[in-house]
Order: sequence, then C-alpha cells, then structure tokens
Amino acid sequence: MQTTVKSEKTSVKIENSVDLSIVIPVFNEEDNVTPLHAELSREISKITKNYEIVYVDDGSDDGTQGLLEDIFDQDDHVRVIQHRRNFGQTSAISSGMLLASGNVVVTMDADLQNDPSDIIRLVRKLDEGYDVVSGWRLQRDDPYFSKRLPSRVSNWLARKLVQVKIHDFGCTLKAYKRESLQNLEIYGDQHRYIPALVAAEGFRMTELPVNHRKRYKGKSKYGVSRLVKGVLDLSYLAFWVRYSRRPLHFFGSIGLLLILVGVLITGVKLGQLIILGTPLDLGPLLLFASISAVAGLQLILFGFLGEIQVRTYYQTSKLNADHLLKRVLSR
Repeated sequence: MQTTVKSEKTSVKIENSVDLSIVIPVFNEEDNVTPLHAELSREISKITKNYEIVYVDDGSDDGTQGLLEDIFDQDDHVRVIQHRRNFGQTSAISSGMLLASGNVVVTMDADLQNDPSDIIRLVRKLDEGYDVVSGWRLQRDDPYFSKRLPSRVSNWLARKLVQVKIHDFGCTLKAYKRESLQNLEIYGDQHRYIPALVAAEGFRMTELPVNHRKRYKGKSKYGVSRLVKGVLDLSYLAFWVRYSRRPLHFFGSIGLLLILVGVLITGVKLGQLIILGTPLDLGPLLLFASISAVAGLQLILFGFLGEIQVRTYYQTSKLNADHLLKRVLSR
C-alpha cells in the first residue's frame, strides 16, 4: 500500500463516548461530492467536531478524484482512499471499513440521495443496545420499474433466504458498532447483506426509516440487471449463513437422500425378482438408481472436504485488500 501522508490517528470521541467514522464509496460523482461534503460537514458538526469522513474513490474517471483531493487539503477530518480501478461498491465499502478508525462506522452513498441529517438518528439508535442499525427507505424517490420493483423482489427474497427481517437491504445508509465488523469479509455485491452476515454472528440489529431524496445530478450505476446478480449473491449468502460452519450437514443430507432413493429403487427391483419372479431389467430405472447412489456418495465426500476447508478458513483467513489500493490520503 502506498500513502502520501501517514501518521497515527488520534482517538476522537462523540457525545456518547464512541468514535465516529463515515465511509462513503464514490464513483464518478463529480457533480455531487462538493455539495455532499458541505452538507455532511454541517450536519456532523451539530453532533461533534471529533469525527472522520472516509471517501473511497473507486476508480473514477471523471473529475471526482481531483475534487476529493481538494476536499482533503481543506478539511482535516477527511481521509481519501483511491482504488487502482473500479472494483465495485462492495470493495469500496470494505476498503473504507478497514481504514476507518471509529468505534462507530456509518456508511452512506455519495449521490445525495441519503440524508446526512439521519446519521445522528442512526447513532442514537445504537445506544439502545443494537450493534447494527439499517436505514429503511420507506418513501423511496426512485423510478418504479427500474429501481423500486427489482428492490422489492430482492428484499423479499433476502428475507426468505437469510431469515433477517429487515425491509431494505439495499439502503447504503447504515450504522455499525466496530465490534460487529471485526473479521467481516464481503465479496461481489454483498455489501447490502452485511446485516445478515453480522446477525449470523449473533449481533443485534434493527432498522430505522430514513429520508430518501431524488437524484438530481449524475447517473445511477444500477438497474434491473442488479437483480440477477443479487439472486446469485443471495444463494451463496443463504448457504453461508446457514451452513458455513457445518457444510457436511448440507451436502450430507442431500447425499443421504440420493443414496436412499437409489437403495429403495434397487430394493423394489430385487423384491420383484425374488417374490414375483420378474426378470431384473437393467433399464433406465436401475441406471437412475445407480447414478443417484453414486451422486449421493460424492456429495457426502464434498461435505467432508467442505468441513476441512471451513476449518482451515476460520483458522487462517484474514481480510487483506491492499491490492485494491492505489494510494491513501491520510493524516
């Protein structure tokens, strides 16, 4: 990792005796970053002067990078992370969380649709004993067919698969206690499902309705195609949440079922041969029984291999995103 400025971050306290970091992924938002920073600084200064704003420039190819460097030069509360290229919002949020120093971490979008005045409400909700507070865009100001409808389908599916009862997984505006993010690893487009991952570790979470504003400048980076990617991520996440510590239970259950099917079919055929004298027909049914039994045995072996991999993962895995970064502007 290369840094242009480097020093130890001093501890900063907000009114509830915790540090505050605001992580903002940015990609081609040259029309929004300056007004966002002005509004964000104004709102946060009402809470405390002890905070940091971590902007993660995810490979912008417009004027965003220069504007963020200007903001960094003018505001001592700002840190800027620059990715070598566009890796996606999940990687940007992950990089920001890794470098954020606060005991409370708030994530939000850079497109001005999240309202900075909601941050204090999220932080205060954490004081009620929660580890994660997820924003809920109850009145969402987005096109219905391209944004809201895919979001509804995705959120419904997420609630069913990962068993976390929140309404808006896709809202970036969330607040986390630092301990809930320890050892968190996210890939693909999994940033929206961080609440499910931390809930699976036993942390308490809730949601809070937040203001959602219309996008006036810049272009949205997401559309209907996001739903397809989300379904794939959800399939993986549902498996991970339920079986990441016991993959043998998943593969073994299916494997035993397939073996049982094969044994039953073979038993019926043998019973017909012994009792009724029906000739043993080596046809499609017995072929299916053989394939079913072999497939079941393979799945059980996959389960054992999965158990070994999981054991190795939990013993040695460390999240390292240094290869994503071009440089970090920090004090």
